[in-house]
This record gives sequence, structure tokens and C-alpha cells, in this order.
Amino acid sequence: MSNNKDMLQKSLNPALRVRPRVSWGVLGYFLYIAVFYAIFVLNGVDYRRLGESEQTLLLWYVAPMSGGAVLAFAVVTIYRWWRPSLVERRSLSRWTMTLPIIMMVIAIVNMLIGDFSHVTSLMWLYLIVGSILVGFNEEIIHRGQLIVALRSRFGETGVWLLSSAMFGLFHLPDMFLGVGASHAPFQVMMSFGLGSIFYLARRSTGSIVFAMFLHGLWDFSVISHGVSSFPIAGISAPLLAIAAAITVPIILRREKRRTGDQSV
Repeated sequence: MSNNKDMLQKSLNPALRVRPRVSWGVLGYFLYIAVFYAIFVLNGVDYRRLGESEQTLLLWYVAPMSGGAVLAFAVVTIYRWWRPSLVERRSLSRWTMTLPIIMMVIAIVNMLIGDFSHVTSLMWLYLIVGSILVGFNEEIIHRGQLIVALRSRFGETGVWLLSSAMFGLFHLPDMFLGVGASHAPFQVMMSFGLGSIFYLARRSTGSIVFAMFLHGLWDFSVISHGVSSFPIAGISAPLLAIAAAITVPIILRREKRRTGDQSV
């Protein structure tokens, strides 16, 4: 039975150099963590001061993201998983774009009400470059190659749950880098929820590109925000995370029921 499954998978993805397995996806995930946090530690990051100056943005934002981009690009290229990492095999209904669109609007409003008087031209450049790399890196690792690997063994609910949980745990080491042990578990749970919205962005559009854009836009909005008296993104993020954690399993259950009815 497993041989037939392997042959079917190979026929569907004839250009893949490495047959998708969970272990390969997890390997790419941990390699990215190693490279990313190694640069963080070497540069002496303080996560709370990330957007403070030109130097902090260069050393703590652009530098680790650049190293991570090299690693992410190398992993997917070696595996030859570009197409399944970038293109969704089956899209969800268009209405499931609701949460990603709300998140996008909040990020834009957050920037419109922000105080950017301290942001220099070079800081804007570093923010743009770093945010583009954030969107590419973290999506191609968590919602790209990891989803390809997880689908070789799990159903879609398990794929969403595990990829979002691993995205949340990816932020756990921040407790040693300025976030603090008391706040780190909250950040992990919030990242799980926001990662679920990025998952919806991929599934609802049929491509990971919108998820990359949304992820980069969100981080750009949060890091560049400055000292506005009402940081709407920070306040609404927990609500978005809770909404996603509740709605995504419901959406996937409805999708499973619909595809089952169609097959019958």
C-alpha cells in the first residue's frame, strides 16, 4: 500500500528531487532556527529595541533575515519543492479570506496612526528590506516546505495544527533575547493564531505569495510603529489570534465534509 502511495506521489510531483517526508520538513525548520538565532545571538539582539535605530535594524532585523533567506532558499532548492511550496493544490472558498483581509487592514491603519518622526530614510530602507525577507523566509519555511512535508503524512487539520504550532514555538527562544520568560508563552500562543491566518491566506488564494505579503506587512507595521498612543495592531493581535484558532478548524471540517460529498 505504501509503495502505491509513493508511486502516486512521485507521479503527481515528478520534478521533486527529494520525496516529501515529515523529517525533511522538520530538518529545514531546525536549520532555519539555527541560522536565524545564531546571527541574533552573535549580534547581541535585544528584541524590545529592534526598531530603535539604524544600527539595531541592520544588526537585528536585516542581518538575521538575510542569513535566514540564504538557508531557506537553499533548502527548498535542494529539495526541489518550489512549486508545491508556492502553489496551493486546492484553494478554500473565497470567504475564508475574511480574517487575512481584516489583518491587512489593521496593519495599514496601524501605520497611518503611527508616529514616525524618529524614522530616518535609512531606517525605512532597512524596514522594507527586513520585512520583505520576513515574509519570504518565515512563510517559505513554515507555510511552504513544512506544509509540503507534513502533507505526506497528515490530513489538512493536522497540517494546519502542526505548522502553526511550530511557527509559534519558533518564537520561544525570544524569551532569552529581551522578551522575557513571562511574556514568551503569550507570544508563542499569539504566533500560533497569527500563523493560522497566514495559513488561511495561502489556502484561500491558492498561493503562498499573499501570505508572504501579509506577514511582511504586519511585521513592518509593528516594528515601524514608533510611539503612537494607540497601537491598534498590538491590541488587536490577540483577538485575531483567538478568532483564527477557533475558525480554522471549523473551516477545515467543512472543507473535508464538502470534498467527501463530492467524491461520493
